[in-house]
Amino acid sequence: MKVLFIITTDDGETIFNAMRLANVGVNKGDEVSVFMLGKGVTFETSGSEEFDVMGQMNKFEGDFYV
Repeated sequence: MKVLFIITTDDGETIFNAMRLANVGVNKGDEVSVFMLGKGVTFETSGSEEFDVMGQMNKFEGDFYV
């Protein structure tokens, strides 16, 4: 299956959960792409101790566009 995630928020919890789901798709063999748009481009500063955004980003092996 081909899946595209478009992330337009800088909310750390939302980005964390979207990337967790994207990683599940990749691990199941889906073709996953993530596109950061608007406030989503600030994802690097959106994480927290509870929501490790960069940890999920570093695990991601699909296509990533900013």
